[in-house]
Amino acid sequence: MRKIWSVHNTRTLWRRIWAALAEVQVEYGLVSSHQAALLKNKVDEVDLSRSLELESKLQHDLMAELKAFAEQCPEAGGILHLGATSMDIKDNAGVLQQKSALELILQRSREVLICLAGLIIEWAETPLIGFTHLQPAEPTTLGYRLAQPAQDLLNYYQELTRFSKMIKAKGFTGAVGTSASFAVLLGEENLPSFQDKISRKLDLAFYPVVNQTYPRIQDYQLLSLLAGQGAVIYKLAFDLRLLQSPVLGELAEPFGKNQVGSSAMPFKQNPIKAEKLNSLGRILAQLPRTAWDNAAHSLLERTLDDSANRRIVLPEAFLCVDEMLITLTEILSGLQVYEDAIQKNLSEYGPFAATEKVMMLLSKKGADRQEIHQRLRDHSLQAWAAVRLGEPNPLIALVGGDPVFRKYLSAEELNDAMQGEGYLGDAVDRAKEFAEGIKDIFPG
Repeated sequence: MRKIWSVHNTRTLWRRIWAALAEVQVEYGLVSSHQAALLKNKVDEVDLSRSLELESKLQHDLMAELKAFAEQCPEAGGILHLGATSMDIKDNAGVLQQKSALELILQRSREVLICLAGLIIEWAETPLIGFTHLQPAEPTTLGYRLAQPAQDLLNYYQELTRFSKMIKAKGFTGAVGTSASFAVLLGEENLPSFQDKISRKLDLAFYPVVNQTYPRIQDYQLLSLLAGQGAVIYKLAFDLRLLQSPVLGELAEPFGKNQVGSSAMPFKQNPIKAEKLNSLGRILAQLPRTAWDNAAHSLLERTLDDSANRRIVLPEAFLCVDEMLITLTEILSGLQVYEDAIQKNLSEYGPFAATEKVMMLLSKKGADRQEIHQRLRDHSLQAWAAVRLGEPNPLIALVGGDPVFRKYLSAEELNDAMQGEGYLGDAVDRAKEFAEGIKDIFPG
């Protein structure tokens, strides 16, 4: 990702576009095939030291690279950039970078989804206590819990794939997007064929209507998708940090044999990878706002309100997401699952969750739902008081011994109903089905 957004690669892309422009202009008699060949042969010979030396005098990065390129091709330097404005080069190069960066993000996303699918299938049938409001709720399964972020990440994978196929560049339309300079060079009747030829040569789709730049709202759409994907990763990492706390202790990110958790506290095993994901996610979340401002504040045919910050926000967004996906893959590949802790929490809090099942069964038998709710609530409050004192959860015994409940269900039936781990609905089947769907999308 760093290579894609590097200064060297940026300037190589500028040269590639200049060379492609010259090759197309050969067909219209503006450039000789010899000149076009000279340019093409020098595309990869970027001399950054010379270019930066020129830039220090010219105060214009593209003109500096243009002059450095021309110096390397004396016979062809005079036809470089013919008819173009700076953004014909920069904007098209920027979209080429975005396409390459999206391809890498999609590759990283596939790796995460494949890893998640394996974990979902492996742990689809492992019940654990669910939490709402950070309070014990009803049981779910570890696989079903992991299926939620997997579903969101698959949605973003599909949206980013769609976006990567629809992304467009400026094309070659001159200073304010009217193609006036190219109309003079080529003849107005040749403009459609000219745009089509260079579009195909660069493998770039062009917007039909532009000004000096392509519409900056596209940057906002792109960064919003990347930030949305980051939000899913952020939540998964935040959940993992909670679950890695010894209070719950159900999951943990991998911790290396020689890894040091703290310089002062030798016992520490901090969730630094998950914390890194949250740290990166917070900065990623702010970047679409800057892109929104760029789209809204680019006045009339164009101002430079966007220019400086786009050099930061676009590569930074991709670098954040790239690092987040790499780190998430590392976490998931080495995810530690502590089944004893899962069972302990389920045993302690599961009986509370089972009260809903008891209420449903009693209601089916003809009991008054409101009366049952109140009695279960009273028993639960008594049980919570015991748990908070460190005593075993007495709720199963309290429910099983309730004389009102015993009118409808036997003690054995009530005891069976209070086994919370069996109250899972169709979560197991849905988790497995979803994971198999991911594997069908990414076979092998």
